[in-house]
Amino acid sequence: MFNILFRKKYSLADESTGQTTLEKKLGFLDLTALGIAAIVGAGIFSTIGICVSKGGTGVVFLFIFTAISCLFSALCYAQFASHIPTSGSAYTYAYHSFGEIVAWIIGWDLFMEYAVSNIAVAISWSDYLSAFVQQYGILLQKYLVINGQHIRLDWPAFIINIFITTLCYIGIKESKNMNNIWVVMKLLLIGAVIAVSVFYIDTALWLPLFPAGLSGVLFGVSSVFFAYIGFDAITTTAEECINPQKDIPRAIIASLIISTLIYIALTLVVSGMVHYSKLEVGDPLSFIFVSHGMHKFAAFISLISLVTLSGVMLVYQLGQPRIWMAMSRDGLLPSLFSKIHTRFKTPYISTVITGVAVGVPALFANIQDIIDLTSIGTLFSFAIVCAGISYMELTGSVPNSRFKIPYISSAKIAPAIILCIAFTIWQNDYWGIIFTEKIFFLIVILVVFVVAIVKKLSLIPILGLICNLYLMSELSTTSQLRFVIWLIIGLAVYFMYSIRHSKLNARKGASDT
Repeated sequence: MFNILFRKKYSLADESTGQTTLEKKLGFLDLTALGIAAIVGAGIFSTIGICVSKGGTGVVFLFIFTAISCLFSALCYAQFASHIPTSGSAYTYAYHSFGEIVAWIIGWDLFMEYAVSNIAVAISWSDYLSAFVQQYGILLQKYLVINGQHIRLDWPAFIINIFITTLCYIGIKESKNMNNIWVVMKLLLIGAVIAVSVFYIDTALWLPLFPAGLSGVLFGVSSVFFAYIGFDAITTTAEECINPQKDIPRAIIASLIISTLIYIALTLVVSGMVHYSKLEVGDPLSFIFVSHGMHKFAAFISLISLVTLSGVMLVYQLGQPRIWMAMSRDGLLPSLFSKIHTRFKTPYISTVITGVAVGVPALFANIQDIIDLTSIGTLFSFAIVCAGISYMELTGSVPNSRFKIPYISSAKIAPAIILCIAFTIWQNDYWGIIFTEKIFFLIVILVVFVVAIVKKLSLIPILGLICNLYLMSELSTTSQLRFVIWLIIGLAVYFMYSIRHSKLNARKGASDT
């Protein structure tokens, strides 16, 4: 049974890419635009306000820390993508490094990153639509009143989901062209916001940097990380890239760097124009200009924000069906998930199912619960990808690829990092941590660092693994519990269906004969 659960795909031939007829239409700039579209969207137009309202301008440092953490993960994604230029993202990488059961867990988990996160983006899109039409005295009713009870019915979120699903259905060329237009509009908007805000920023509002201390800054961990998820969506389009082994690694890193600079600039803008305590709103960019009496400019921001948030939804809506397609080709999901439309050359059934999975919950869901759930799912997949690089290095199975993570020996740097962590705990009187769930994190970090030092593993994947585990530990216990329940449901599906239908069963049988 152990051998079955951890059976691996050892070559690109195991991907069975010949079963698909996806069109290769994406170049480096298209991929970078997809990354920027996914990263610079919901974080700026929704979650940045929540973060600053709790942590003040000091949230800038949380953005920087999270960006560095994501960069470690991004480098691991880039190395895998350079070696395995096929759809599937972290699911496919886990199949090659750890085996089938881990790949299934990641594939099941990625549903939370792509489809579930799109629910939050759709809700945010609806909030901005409400803010825009309110400038003209129109109030959108998003509730039904039945027997005196208010029931949420966010119909704008449902409608935008239908539009995005249709766009993804009709082709990758049409989707990338629309996305490129949206990204250009997004960057022009951000430039306009920064240029206008220079005349209204009060630097006194930046102080104190940490009004609620470290805990206030860390409150925004899930929201800040939610802002960064999406760079890995680039890898889901690998089979539609013209030169995936070269362009995907470059696009991942480029989109992450550009997005981080934008987040830092806009955090300073938001916290410098309005007192942090007033920023717990769903549309912070338009809100700060309304607060200064610039209603027309705020309306302009709301209008363009609708366009740019649509780009975020587009990228996620492209990613989820392609992950399901990869899982279906491996037999872990029914074959209908990998069916390609003869005319549009897209995984059309998976695309429709994704649309339903996003649209229906968007009618009723609460955005903060969705953000927390999405963040922990994404952190877990990032951690597995980083661990996959280290595991392959540990077992001597690191493949040759065009892009490789720069080697820095853990034996030289990790001991100093351990000392810094211990000093921080002692200096800040964090010893109470040993009586909380964070004790798990401390044990894991110690074990990982010891193995890394003894085996002289590459430091960057190790740091990526540790950073992601730490961010997971900072999320709410409720989110962690929901995540565990979701994985348990996924394992039940695997043992009832996927393990018996895996394509590796047939290959094993053929090899036995």
